[in-house]
Amino acid sequence: MTHTRVFSACFVSLLILGCTVVVCLVDERVTAAPASTIDAIGGSTLPFVCGTNSPKCVDYCHLCYDFYEQPTMECLSQLVEVLCLFNFEAAMESLNSTDWCVWGNVNSLYSNVSFCTEEISDCLLIPWPNPLVEQIFVDIHSKFFKDCPTEELSDPPPAIIFALVITPICLIPVMVSLVVLKTKNGDGSS
Repeated sequence: MTHTRVFSACFVSLLILGCTVVVCLVDERVTAAPASTIDAIGGSTLPFVCGTNSPKCVDYCHLCYDFYEQPTMECLSQLVEVLCLFNFEAAMESLNSTDWCVWGNVNSLYSNVSFCTEEISDCLLIPWPNPLVEQIFVDIHSKFFKDCPTEELSDPPPAIIFALVITPICLIPVMVSLVVLKTKNGDGSS
């Protein structure tokens, strides 16, 4: 019983601690516990927490602070548009449109734009993926990959369909005759 109380006390403590530092989206804005971020060179501070997974994070956060006063989805949208999509679209336009459907030709471009959106989102401490990023990828697919052939499901060959249909049809009379034979002999136990 004491183990349960100790576990409960630890769980409640962690829950309270976790709730005070959790980052979440509220009304398209990121809210977090009051904190600040100091530049790598010891310069100005930001009135919000900034991610540290990339050396570019402080720059992204400063841009959001300068234009939006905090990291918002609108700021994320602008950064992704300028830093990710511009390069991706330029690279895709340099390819022949028939090459867009060859995965080997677009794999690295697609991976780069995916990594770019994730890096910026992580720096701004906005969860990734998010509805904005999902819409960006839907737009990419509808613009560049809509004419690519897809491997659609097709019916199996007629021989396989025939085998799958005829097997249960043949088994039903056999099962009925076995039941009739067992009950006719009066030997229901065997």
